[in-house]
Amino acid sequence: MTHAALPFKELGDGQVLKAGGIELRAISTPGHSPGSTCLYAPALGGVFSGDTLFQGGPGATGRSFSDFPTILASIKDKLGALPADTVVCTGHGDSTSIGDELVHYDEWVARGH
Repeated sequence: MTHAALPFKELGDGQVLKAGGIELRAISTPGHSPGSTCLYAPALGGVFSGDTLFQGGPGATGRSFSDFPTILASIKDKLGALPADTVVCTGHGDSTSIGDELVHYDEWVARGH
């Protein structure tokens, strides 16, 4: 809304962007919100997860547009496909790694939102 005069282009799953000479691959990770997208930088060994994955588990899913089973699937199927040592740069809070988080997946499922 702030830049309504600029054209909006949704990122497609797998789309590659370049920023500062670094390739970023879009990974569609709905759950926190319908259009949630993480950006994976293979050359940096990191992923920018926004509010999809934090140190300690998935992002919030208590809103009407959020869905806990969907965010779990996004983390397991999409982010879980990345190397275990991939650094997760979260939307806020401390960084973590894919491997350090996914070992707790079953606990998240049992815990619920």
